[in-house]
Amino acid sequence: MNIPSPFSGDDATFDDYDAFVPESIPDPGRYLADHDVLTGRDHLAFHRLTRALFDERGVYDMTFGYNLARLNLDVRHPDAGYRYARERDATDGPDAGDRRVLVAEFTPTTEFCPQSTTLAKGSFRAWNGLADRHEYDLVRVRVDEMHHKSGVINEELRDHEARYLESGELPDERGGAGGGQAGVPSEEGYAEGPETPF
Repeated sequence: MNIPSPFSGDDATFDDYDAFVPESIPDPGRYLADHDVLTGRDHLAFHRLTRALFDERGVYDMTFGYNLARLNLDVRHPDAGYRYARERDATDGPDAGDRRVLVAEFTPTTEFCPQSTTLAKGSFRAWNGLADRHEYDLVRVRVDEMHHKSGVINEELRDHEARYLESGELPDERGGAGGGQAGVPSEEGYAEGPETPF
């Protein structure tokens, strides 16, 4: 029996990073409703950058064993992954109107996904900790309402965001997703399948 490997992009399990396939990514949710949702080339450009930043910071979905950005390409989970939108009106603080803000909405694979907090916080740290690599002054991260703890997770993300905006420093790594620590695998390391301790 030929079972597709979740670690290879050479089969029909994954779309290509250079292909915008609306059927394979989640529909924009409530958090993106009043903003300019990225599609086509704009979505692809930011998502390719996301792949690199997540690789550098170790934002990996340990259930599937791959860079979280790859979830958008996994045809087995067409309603899961990230969607992005440019915020039309930033409203935090007196100089908010001059701030370039992207809203990133994460839809997990299930409403009870136990990694959602870790993945969302790790994403926040990657995008904002490497802000010199993109055009945005802030990337807000929210978890789609389909997750049963989205309210709690999003409140923690708002707190991270407020502390970051106030100090210019990322909150400590508790609840992060690897933070680029040594030993975190890169996506290329999965070409032959991951090594496991079992």
